[in-house]
Amino acid sequence: MSPEPSGSRRMYLYEHRSEPLLPRHLFLRRLLNHAGVAAAVLAASLGIGVLGYRFLEGFSWIDAVLNASMILGGMGEINPLLTDAGKLFASAYAIFAGAVFLAVSAILVAPVAHRLLHRLHLEDAQAGAPSVKQRNHRSVPARRRPAARRRS
Repeated sequence: MSPEPSGSRRMYLYEHRSEPLLPRHLFLRRLLNHAGVAAAVLAASLGIGVLGYRFLEGFSWIDAVLNASMILGGMGEINPLLTDAGKLFASAYAIFAGAVFLAVSAILVAPVAHRLLHRLHLEDAQAGAPSVKQRNHRSVPARRRPAARRRS
């Protein structure tokens, strides 16, 4: 896939390695956009937990928020669980919270990691280092197979 010509709408979230590094103010906007997505994922996850504790375990709204936020934050439950449905929900929600932690971490780290790798690639290109494509496709002499042994 080749990038779309300039002037048309971009389909890619990040700039291609052949494009220049994004200006700082646009990079900060990208960071804010990623932080907004991460906050939305956390808010939706907290909402799932609050509703689960409220309707499956019968907690008050404030206790449901407290338990859901403690599980989502990795601290553990506060109130004891009394129903089997509540215990099953808490188990599934704890696993879900671990996945949410990994996803939110990736969302927040992605723009910084991309910028770092993009900058390193640009520095390599400016220094005259061969690109990854050039390094992988240079001619390398084939290895010779050892001669078959003759049986006497």
